[in-house]
Formats: sequence, C-alpha cells, structure tokens
Amino acid sequence: MEGFSLKSRAIAFAICAGAVAFILALAAASEPAQITVETAGRALIASIVCGVMCWASAERTIASTAGAIDAAITRLATAANGDLQSEVPEEVRQCVPPLANAMDGLFRQLHANMESVQRLAMFDPVTGLANRTNFRRTAERLLAELPQGVVAVLYFIDLDRFKAVNDTLGHATGDVLLGMVANRLRAVADRFAAESDTRPPLIGRLAGDEFTMFFPDLRDPRESDRIGRGILFALSESFDLADQEVSIGASVGIAKRPEHGTTLHDLMRAADAAMYHAKAQGRGRVEHFTEMLAAEMADRAQLESDLRVGLEKDQFALVFQPQVAASDGRIVAAEALLRWRHPDGLKLPAAFMQRAEETGLIVEIGEWVVTNVAETISRWGRLGIEQRLAVNISPREIDHATFFRRLREAMLAARAPANLLELEISETLAMHCSEEVIDAIATLRADGASVAIDDFGTGYSNLARLRDLPVDRVKLDRSLIENVAVNSEARTIAQAVIGLIHGLGCEAVAEGIESDAQAAVLRVIGCDVLQGYAIAQPMAEEDFLAWARTIEPRRAVS
Repeated sequence: MEGFSLKSRAIAFAICAGAVAFILALAAASEPAQITVETAGRALIASIVCGVMCWASAERTIASTAGAIDAAITRLATAANGDLQSEVPEEVRQCVPPLANAMDGLFRQLHANMESVQRLAMFDPVTGLANRTNFRRTAERLLAELPQGVVAVLYFIDLDRFKAVNDTLGHATGDVLLGMVANRLRAVADRFAAESDTRPPLIGRLAGDEFTMFFPDLRDPRESDRIGRGILFALSESFDLADQEVSIGASVGIAKRPEHGTTLHDLMRAADAAMYHAKAQGRGRVEHFTEMLAAEMADRAQLESDLRVGLEKDQFALVFQPQVAASDGRIVAAEALLRWRHPDGLKLPAAFMQRAEETGLIVEIGEWVVTNVAETISRWGRLGIEQRLAVNISPREIDHATFFRRLREAMLAARAPANLLELEISETLAMHCSEEVIDAIATLRADGASVAIDDFGTGYSNLARLRDLPVDRVKLDRSLIENVAVNSEARTIAQAVIGLIHGLGCEAVAEGIESDAQAAVLRVIGCDVLQGYAIAQPMAEEDFLAWARTIEPRRAVS
C-alpha cells in the first residue's frame, strides 16, 4: 500500500471490516440458495453499521497519531533534501513526543556534522582563515560582481623566518605562531576596513607560511600602501611564544585591479611576483607589481616554454673542457659542460639553469645529462680512452639520492666503465647533503667513480665535514687563483689551501685559469691539475678527441 497515508489505511480497514460483516450477516440470515433482497438489505445495514463503528474506533484511537506520523514523514522528506533548519511539526510533538525528540536530535547532529565538514573543506584548521579553495572561490565571485573601474587590491604575504621557528621549536609551536599571525592580520583588516568605511577584506592562508588579503573595493587606491605598511608593522613585532620572544617579519607583494589584471589568476601572479621581489630586495618590505616585474615574468614564462621545446627537440648538447696534469701536461680528465643550442644562439647554463630549477625542468634536463654522460663514457671506454669525465651535479639533484641511483643504473645499462666517471659537487651543497645522498655517492665511488668538491674556498670550508665525505679531488674556486700571478698574498693563500687539500689526501685542481702565468705559478706551488681557457676552451666531443691526440706528446703549458 505504498503511497497511502495512515489515515487512508484506516479508512480502507473500516471498509474491509464492513464488507466482512456484510458477508457474515448474509450467510447467517439465510441459506445460500435463498438470498433475497430483504436479507441482503439487512446484511448491508449490518455491514454499514460495522464499518462506521470500525471507522469511529480507528478515528478515535489512531487518527491523530497517524496524522502526526504523516507529518513526520513529510518533514523527514524535506530534511533528506537538505532542510535541517525547519521545526518539527507541532502535531508530532503533541501526539508522538519521543519521535519529535529523536528528530530534533537527529537534525542537530546532522547540522553539526555538515558545519564540521564545511569548516574542514573551506577553512584552514590551524588559523580559521579561508583555505586556498575557499579564498579562490570567494575572491573570484567578488571580482565578478565588481562594477567596471572599481579598484580592488590583493596582498600576498610570506613570512620571512617562519621555517627557522618551525624547525627549532617544532611544528606544534609553529601552528600556534600561525594562529597568532592570523589574529594580527584580522586586526589589521578590521582596523583599515573601519577607517576606510569599506567592507572587510577576505583573508586566506594558501599554504605553509603564505597568506593573502583581498580588499574588493578600496575607494582610495593610495590606501594600499598604508595597509601594506600596517601588515608589515603588525608582523614585524615580536610574538610571545613558548616563553620567549620570537621575531619573524614578512615580505608583502601588492597587485591592483584593474591595473594589474581583472582575474584572480592575474592578480595572484602579479602579487606573488611582487612578494618575491620584496624578498630579493632584503625582505621585510612591501613592493608593488611593476612593468619591470611584468617584463621579467613574461621573460621567465617564455624561457620556460623555450626550455620545454628544447627538451622536445633535443636542442641540448655536451661540450668538454680538458683538465691536464700540472706536472707533465697529460690529459687526465675532461669536464662535461651543458650547452643549449637555442634558435637565437648558443646559451650557457647560467642563462637557463635557475629557471629550470624553479620549474622542475631540471629533472628532465638531468635525465638527459645522465643518459648522455653514460653513453659518452661507454664510447670512450670502447675507444680505450682512460681520461675521466667530470659531471656537475645541480642543487636540485644533490637533494635526491634517486638521481645518483639513476646515474648508476644508466652507467650499468650502457656498460660504461665507472672509473671514467667523476662527480663534481659544489662545496656549499656538499656541506648539507643528507646521509642518504652520501651513501648513494659512496656506492658509485665503490664502483670506481671519483668525487670532486667544486668551488672550494667560497662556502663554509668545513674541513672536518670535508674529511668525512667520500672525496678524491678538490677544485679551487677561480676567486682564489685569479691574482696568484700578480699578488703575493693571493699566492700564499692559494698555496695554503693546496696544502690543506693535500693534507686531506686529495688532489688539488685549479679551474678558471686564464693565463700561462697563472698556470706556471700554480704548478710551482703544488697544484696537481689545471683547467681553464689558457689550457683549452670547451669543445665538442669530436674536437676534444682530436685535440687530445695532438696534445698528448707535449706539455699542455710550457
């Protein structure tokens, strides 16, 4: 009987009872073969009386309850469609109080659960601010509703020294600090909204220590600077955290609508670029997005696009710069250097490596280098060449032991002799690489590869740390050798550094040699290997092999 209410079911029950009474009365009044109109009429009267009495009884005992239950069913149906706010019908409370109380409890719990889900989905649990999704949706809606010409301002806020606090005092304390930062941002927003007689701004925490503040209608655009300074001042004051005063500061970038874009995407990019410019200028600053930054962004975007095309079209190449023994001029190694054969001309790594690391394309470039280095070493091994091939390891790669494992796998796959491979790691990076990375490097070294520390003398120069690393050679930075031919103090320093390197049981390599005089002095003060334009310029593989054949019989530098 789906689709029937309890009242309609009671009526049906009364009718059925009357029908049964009619049949029984008819059967009792006469034999089946002698039914007359008179007996049928008597039976009908009896059935009607019985049906009416049944209906009256049902009406008295269940009609009110049935109506209340029908009302409860209707209310539950509206709740299933999302209405958790309306009251439980009064007739349910009067006739079925336990049911009304159960419905109240159910709706309260569902409403609380929905609010909890909403908070988790749309608000940052640490600060209570709008999360990235909520901020983007709300800001996009506000921008879409703004009339033409109305000025909106977006602030991109990045804490300057939050990571140090997080690492020193722990993540729990870091979360407390983020909550305090959020409270100060709310105070700044409320104050300026009240002073400017404008709607309160939207504040969000995008991720980590990045916050945003969006004023959808700033009547006086000149107020943007004052608000930025207010944010900076609020976050530059120390925080009372874990029984100590903690100072972090912030860098703030500002973008305006419509000057710097009309969409949230454009404004976020502009404010983010301005914030990074503030950090580059020394942190603790407020910077506006400018045409200069716009041009830099366009250049970076174009460079990223060109890098992707370069990878797709195999525009990269390796060139090789010889390293010779200072004692007799023998070629002992060659450093593999990356070049980009860009349509506009050959580009050196300094022109594109930073952008490659920012975009993550350094991983693909690193894969290309790994494959080509392994293939080159394999070819050299088949040709009987005994000189090492040195490869620079980028900052992005030094952070991941998987890079060195991939290099080892590529060497094994190409059947390349490991003793012809040399890894060059900058001094600063070597001081910070993890134990996992050191183990991966040690595995390559156990296969026969060698390790060189590059740019020694420009970083921490931690000799104790250097002693613990699996190192074979140390390359003096060019700043240590550029004046050795003309300055006695420079010669003394270079000689002392070479002595320290020898004391660690490593060979000393001088790079960036630009004159025969520098090479002669370095040979005298004990340098083992020489490299630079005065020895030979970087060259293609075929040219390097031809040059090596001509240089072997004589001294590289007289």
